Amino acid sequence: MSTKGVKSKNTRDVFINIPFDDKYEPLYLALIAGLTGLGMVPRCVVEIPSHINRLQRIFDLIKECPFPIHDLSRVQLSKEKPRCPRFNMPFELGLAVSVSLGSYNHSWIVFESENRRILKSLSDLNGFDPYIHRGKSSGVLRELRNAFVEGSFPHPDVKSLTMLHESLVRYSNIVRKEDHLDSLYERNVFKQLVVYSQKEAKAKKIGDWS
Repeated sequence: MSTKGVKSKNTRDVFINIPFDDKYEPLYLALIAGLTGLGMVPRCVVEIPSHINRLQRIFDLIKECPFPIHDLSRVQLSKEKPRCPRFNMPFELGLAVSVSLGSYNHSWIVFESENRRILKSLSDLNGFDPYIHRGKSSGVLRELRNAFVEGSFPHPDVKSLTMLHESLVRYSNIVRKEDHLDSLYERNVFKQLVVYSQKEAKAKKIGDWS
């Protein structure tokens, strides 16, 4: 899924395009832990300050990351009125596809929670197989290993990634309590979580952090 053009600044960077809701937090932590365990660097829209051109910065961030992950598992209608589906994730996937069509060294990865649903929710991807995590942290870790099985990526076992994830969950609970947080989807917290997971991965010799 690549052609020609843009070079990323860091071949380890992975943009994560996810729903920012409370129920997704366990999977959010699994993505951070799993990616750092694979020697990758998670990047996210929460890094972007609110005072700058947000759409342009999202596009630039996607271009910087050669392996963006897009989770399309939240396609249901919202509970609050007016009820509508959430379009941010497929919109940002569209931006990633546009980069990929004109860029060497850039591809895109789609996660979902249900088999075959993407055939109805986004039929333009017919013939493309998403990675199905079934809404579970263990599924995220499993599918990350499947997504990055080729090439020179480190390939730690599930047990190692699970251990790293459990450590990050404990750390996130400490941060939440100490800082009285309602959400982990904050710019500074995201950075803390990534740095902690990287240090733990390096200490436990998980992934390539030499």
